[in-house]
Amino acid sequence: QVQLVESGGGLVQAGGSLRLSCAASGRTFSSYAMGWFRQAPGKEREFVAAVSRSGGITYYADSVKGRFTISRDNPKNTVRLQMNSLKPEDTAVYYCAAAMRSITRNSPEYKYWGQGTQVTVSS
Repeated sequence: QVQLVESGGGLVQAGGSLRLSCAASGRTFSSYAMGWFRQAPGKEREFVAAVSRSGGITYYADSVKGRFTISRDNPKNTVRLQMNSLKPEDTAVYYCAAAMRSITRNSPEYKYWGQGTQVTVSS
């Protein structure tokens, strides 16, 4: 069982930056690939970024590549998403998730989910 709690969301102007954090409970954090997903109003949830168990491999959605960086700190049971050059289309609820896989982009493979944190980017 893994419990995930996101933080760091908020309101920012276009071009600004935010850093999201996800704190995980449990002693098996390093057994899980970690991912960030987002869901905008009226849209389906979409993949944003993922990091492998060791942190050595990362995946990004094309829409955020070069602007967002995912990282993890296994001793601190934390995964972060640094978001730079934010755009209004990045506005969404951002979710942290854990998958018992080496790394994956696929939402159904993520077993544990946080409650989400709102990110709003004004133009």
